[in-house]
Formats: sequence, C-alpha cells, structure tokens
Amino acid sequence: MSHVLVVANETVAGQGLIDAIKRKAAEGQVDLVTVLAPVSVPRAGYVVYEDTRRAAAGRRLDRTLAALREAGIPAHGLVVESDPADAVRDAFATLDPRPTDVILSTHPVEKSGWMRRNVVDRVRKAAGNGLVVANETVIGDALLERIRERASRGPASFLIISPQSDPVQSSHPEAERRLRRVLAELRGSGIDAHGQVAHPDPYTAAMQAVEDERIDEIIVSTFEPAESPWMRRDLIQRLHNDSNLPVEHVVIPAEEVGAHPEPVES
Repeated sequence: MSHVLVVANETVAGQGLIDAIKRKAAEGQVDLVTVLAPVSVPRAGYVVYEDTRRAAAGRRLDRTLAALREAGIPAHGLVVESDPADAVRDAFATLDPRPTDVILSTHPVEKSGWMRRNVVDRVRKAAGNGLVVANETVIGDALLERIRERASRGPASFLIISPQSDPVQSSHPEAERRLRRVLAELRGSGIDAHGQVAHPDPYTAAMQAVEDERIDEIIVSTFEPAESPWMRRDLIQRLHNDSNLPVEHVVIPAEEVGAHPEPVES
C-alpha cells in the first residue's frame, strides 16, 4: 500500500499542496493520505493563545481533508503539538501501514520558519535510518540491491560503517575507496547515504552507531558463514539482542568482490 504522509501547517490548505497530492494519486501512487498539521509557534512580539493556534490549524486541516476526499482520495489527519521532525518520527513509529512517502509543505524559503530551522533535513532523517555494517562486502551486488529495495519502500537514509581489521593503521585507503564507490552508486540512485571507516570490532562499531544515531534497522553484510569471522562470533544475534532492532543478514560470495576473507573480513 502507498501511504503518503503529509506534513504542513499554514500551507496545509494551499492549492499547490492539494494539487501535488492529486497528481500523485492520478499516477496510481496513493492509496491513503495522512496529514499532520503541527501547531505553529507564535512570532515574537505577538500574544497568541494556544487554543487559537490549534483551532486555526484544525480549520485548515479540515479544508484539506475535504478537498482530498472530494477527489476520491482516502485521507485523514490530525493537529499535533510537536515539532515537525518529531511528528514524522512518531508517525513512522505508530502508523499502520507505515508511510511509504513524505510530502513536506512550507512557505517559500525567504518566509519559511521551517526552512530556517532546517526542518527538511531533520524530517528526512526522522523518516527512517538504516545502519549498514560491511567491510570488503560493501560493494557486493546483493547488498546494494537490498539497500535500493529498502529505499524504494519509503523515505530512508543509510549510514554505512566499515570496521577495519588493523586498528593501528591511521589510514585505510582500500576501505575508503570501496566506501566512495558504493556511496557514489547509491547517491546516483537518489538514495541518501553516508559512510565512514569504523572501530575494528563490528559489534562495538555498530552499537556505537546505534547510541549516536537514531537507527531503525541494521543490515549486516558478510561472506559465507563458514568464511566469516563475524558470523563465528554470532554477530547477527548479538546485535539483535542488544540493540532491540531488526537485523538482516546479506551474504556475498568472496569471488564476487575478489576477496580473500579469512585474515581480514567478515
């Protein structure tokens, strides 16, 4: 199901937003719309009662829902008190079915408080974050395809970490080359992806990322279990148990990436 999450406040009843949703529906890309209208923060120097702001947001939301329903688009919505990025984060955690797309509507850049507060980037990050743990297998076709498939199901960004076997080395040119290659391929597909060389122990590297970032799921890429030191250390189950996150395992044949896995990789 295509479930579009719309986040807008003062622009929620704007014809441009409604037309954009209608166009998406006409292309067969909308089965359900959920509209969130965060209550606006009053401008400095004005005394605005909370109930007044909420009532105004509610009226705008009602006009939008009526227009969408009149066009035959199933739609519902609610006024929320939270920051737009927090609202999106809560929506992805609670809505069923999970949103597959996010539309954020703002005023033009020069008059948009949301743009000044970097809301767009924060919403993009809140929509879903995947952690990918891989070293030599990071360039494997099956891993790239899995990331693309996940990105096709809804907004997501990916942090790719490559634990290195030799912690005494200050640089890892081969690992950095692989990361540059995979990031270029993913970004070329329109996927928000970042990467870094990480702590040599994959469990420690992954758990540090989980603590530092808001991670929703983990993908671990290794060679065949018989050839993977990571698998012999039960990495998948340990990450699942200790992170409380879904952990997926992607296996890459060593010959696909021209590697000799036993001394250095998983």
